[in-house]
Amino acid sequence: MNRITQLFETRRTGILSVFFTAGYPEADHTQTVLEALQRGGVDLAEIGIPFSDPMADGPVIQRASTQALRNGMSLRRLFGQLKDIRRTVRMPLLLMGYLNPVMQYGFEAFCRSCAAVGVDGMIIPDLPFADYMTDYRETAIRHDLKVIMLVTPETSDERIRLIDEHTDGFIYLVSSAATTGAQHSFDDARQAYFRRIDRMNLRNPRLIGFGISNRATFDAAIASASGAIVGSRFVQLLGETASPDEAVQTLLKTLGREG
Repeated sequence: MNRITQLFETRRTGILSVFFTAGYPEADHTQTVLEALQRGGVDLAEIGIPFSDPMADGPVIQRASTQALRNGMSLRRLFGQLKDIRRTVRMPLLLMGYLNPVMQYGFEAFCRSCAAVGVDGMIIPDLPFADYMTDYRETAIRHDLKVIMLVTPETSDERIRLIDEHTDGFIYLVSSAATTGAQHSFDDARQAYFRRIDRMNLRNPRLIGFGISNRATFDAAIASASGAIVGSRFVQLLGETASPDEAVQTLLKTLGREG
């Protein structure tokens, strides 16, 4: 069974997913970061594929992507780093990146490499849902990979239900239409949006991302969804702390998940 499916069958609330950029701050830190996240009790890890034009990302992740590319990180190198990852890391793993590098690699080859190293799914923010349905869905299913789709406050109920019907794993509920980046709190409008989606009684669980950076935003997310995704704050901590373990522990303390 796919590890993402297993996770949501055993836990329905309070799930923490953490994103980091492969190759940042050092080119060879991928396994070290994943093992630190697992030691910290993180439930799911999203490994960012660095790209020169990350249009959905804010300045923190943009800078990390630039540094990772300067460090020589590539998709091929990332798969090499993940070759033996399942010897030490048990939690579900997702690759998150833009369509351009995936297409340069070749989608069939990408899916085959994901399955070979034990990656469980992917998030491709600029993959249109219609294209996913016609050109990519069957290939992903054949390799038992979950393709996670993003929903924003502007996404219609009709489109949300269509995504819910034709994808598995979870739905990535974007807190706003802005780029990624830390927020101190969610205003009433965003919390009403979270509650509105919750009342739709979707088949798939949801994780809320974009802006999760402290206990207030984490608690607001898990009140209306199965969990939350942290990205920019953790990437920032990786650049500021002495080790991935310190970055993880600082993040958990910030979210109220320490101990």
